[in-house]
Amino acid sequence: MIVNNAASRRWKNRLALCVMVAMVLASLVPLVSLSWTLVSKGIGAVNWQFFYHLPLATPRGVGNAILGSALVLLVATLVAVPVGLLVGLYLAHFAQDRMAGPTRSLLDVMSGIPAIVVGMFIYSVVVQHFGFSALAGGLSLSMIMLPIFARTTEEAIKAIPPTVNEAGLALGLPRRRVIMRIVLRSAMPAVLTGFFLAVARVGGEAAPLLFTAFGSNSWPSHSVKDIVTFKPLTEQVASLPQIIYEYAKDPRPEVVSLAWGASLLLVGMILTIRLGTNMYIRYRYGKGGA
Repeated sequence: MIVNNAASRRWKNRLALCVMVAMVLASLVPLVSLSWTLVSKGIGAVNWQFFYHLPLATPRGVGNAILGSALVLLVATLVAVPVGLLVGLYLAHFAQDRMAGPTRSLLDVMSGIPAIVVGMFIYSVVVQHFGFSALAGGLSLSMIMLPIFARTTEEAIKAIPPTVNEAGLALGLPRRRVIMRIVLRSAMPAVLTGFFLAVARVGGEAAPLLFTAFGSNSWPSHSVKDIVTFKPLTEQVASLPQIIYEYAKDPRPEVVSLAWGASLLLVGMILTIRLGTNMYIRYRYGKGGA
């Protein structure tokens, strides 16, 4: 009887293992298919001119869209990361506060708002008064990044054992120093992973940028005087998602090919950010932190 039960458990274990392997392979099929489609259709459009020519040049390029995307993502990061970090710390360490519950609910609602609605909101609040700009585009993306980063930061800090916090307080350190210098540092690998997830979420958003950054066929202002006066932030800029949206609708095959190339480039940029984040985590915190 014991032998039969052991054999039955082994067969059940093998069956469960086979089912899990089959599910993993099934989940890899769309990923591999997408990657192959991007590479096969987009690699032909990627050359040196593709990186530094303008959309109306001959041959066409997306150089201005690359800089525009980087500028918009930089603005979104500078706005969303500090606010999201502070909100995550508040929710993790002051969970019993009367404002913690409504704040958490508000973040959950914000994370479910469609991106195009966020774009329309920034259009009505910012663009109608100050015009299309990279700053408006960055603000729209920061509204999408904020709830994702804040909630992942909260969960990352909650994962740190309470004894770490208690040990710091027992040494006589101020609460703010314990949180910022001990707890946050311990949670930093997970916080950085949440940051990547937030960037990846907004990196391909085109809808809010159509209402805010609008697009451009020229380079962002890049002289020293313009940079010092923050002029690039106050003018409309192109972005890779917007270029992909416009080029994909074009009836000319060579222009559609550029849309595939821009798609491949955008995925490559997100992958580079992920690999860079992962390498930094491994370098700074060891393999356990990755």
